Amino acid sequence: MFARVGTSIHPTQYPPSRTFTQNMSESSSKFKFAAIQLMVGSDKEKNLASASRSIREAAENGANVVCLPECFNCPYSVDSFGPYSEDVTNGPSAKMLQAAAKENGVVLIGGSFPEKDEGKVYNTSLIFGPDGQLLAKHRKVHLFDIDVPGKITFKESTTLSPGDTITTFRTRYGTMGVGICYDIRFPELAQLMAARGAKFLIYPGAFNMTTGPAHWELLQRARAVDNNTFVAAVAPARNPESVYQSWGHSTLVSPWGKVIASLEEKEGILYADIDLTEVDAMRQQIPCWSQKRADLYSLSSIEKP
Repeated sequence: MFARVGTSIHPTQYPPSRTFTQNMSESSSKFKFAAIQLMVGSDKEKNLASASRSIREAAENGANVVCLPECFNCPYSVDSFGPYSEDVTNGPSAKMLQAAAKENGVVLIGGSFPEKDEGKVYNTSLIFGPDGQLLAKHRKVHLFDIDVPGKITFKESTTLSPGDTITTFRTRYGTMGVGICYDIRFPELAQLMAARGAKFLIYPGAFNMTTGPAHWELLQRARAVDNNTFVAAVAPARNPESVYQSWGHSTLVSPWGKVIASLEEKEGILYADIDLTEVDAMRQQIPCWSQKRADLYSLSSIEKP
């Protein structure tokens, strides 16, 4: 179930404009999901090669939808975001993701990596369809600025700028939504993605040794139950040589809030079969969506055009 890898990177171009749909001619609610818990080091080229090989391995094992972790091409640190940042239209990370999705015929949620754009740096996820077309781009909306005395202080805003869009995309399996790490702590974002039709919420993330044990699984189960959706969180493996220690434990949760599958802290690939009709069944059994009191409260988005 958990293995390692072997293939090459073939740089290709993709259209810079965002698209949000995939060919629906052969739609199905069932698919195999793979969460790649990648060991990430300081060598960007090696990280990209490792990610490419892992995507190939997941596809060879039957995965249709594959997700990489947050910051899959570089160490997770404010000192790394700038030096490792790149343009998303022709940088090596974007090219690898597009090629891997097309060569392996999978929907690929490209974890995240630092994006450089007009003098700013963003924590960005690119999502590609099995034909290599860009389905969506999500920039991390909520920046990880925390201070837990005696345990951890981290301020992404030192280097990163926040995104300003709510990201969902359609595939042949159904509509999915993407957030990045700290985004999972904000239930409003998940509710808006679900309101736009997302039945599977995917969060590449890198919780640490303080927040991970306390909140990683809890937040995934909470978002799953809040919205009656599948929720996955995909982390990098714990690298003992890194200053920032990832909690790992990539996980998939059902609409009932049950943990379907989970890894430990080491490198590996999590596999699980998903049927999105379970979301519909859950919403019929516990019909919170139809029981909302619009006469008392509402939730709306205010996005930049």
